[in-house]
Amino acid sequence: MGVHMQITYDELRRIHRLEKNTSKLVEVDEDFIDSLEKFVEEEKKKYIASLKNFSSSEARQFTNLKRIIEEIFLMREKKILNKALIASHTKESELDNMARQEKDVFKKLLKVLTEYSSHCTSLFGEREKKNNLVKVEILKDVPTFVGTDMKEYGPFKESQNVELPAKVAKLFISRKIAKEQ
Repeated sequence: MGVHMQITYDELRRIHRLEKNTSKLVEVDEDFIDSLEKFVEEEKKKYIASLKNFSSSEARQFTNLKRIIEEIFLMREKKILNKALIASHTKESELDNMARQEKDVFKKLLKVLTEYSSHCTSLFGEREKKNNLVKVEILKDVPTFVGTDMKEYGPFKESQNVELPAKVAKLFISRKIAKEQ
């Protein structure tokens, strides 16, 4: 990435305030954590230099910086974990507003959570073989329902293209609810 985000105390306070006040991740650059590391490194040098002059205001400022950054990380971690948990069930993952390292964490969490939730689905014999799926076009709106395999399907909208287990697809086709693609 070309231009690095310029981190300042004001920018961190803004991010901190927004993270606190919204359930969504506050938008940051891909290189946010890299920029943060550089910023903290510079602030640490200033802080260490200030110790020689016994500057209590510099010490207070650095302690405050540490607290703000820790809180930002904690709030973002919770949001990323929540996003991964939702994505493990909806199978829709969206990596907007995350720094590069956070995207990495999200993907790892998603993998672990998906593996874990497969234990539940396997209890009901839901492990549908991929080659047993049939592509169909939905002809009428269909509410959510539980198939003979005990798995939840839908809701589907008219003209939506979906993959369904052969048994469900046959049923839909015979009832003119869907047509094979």
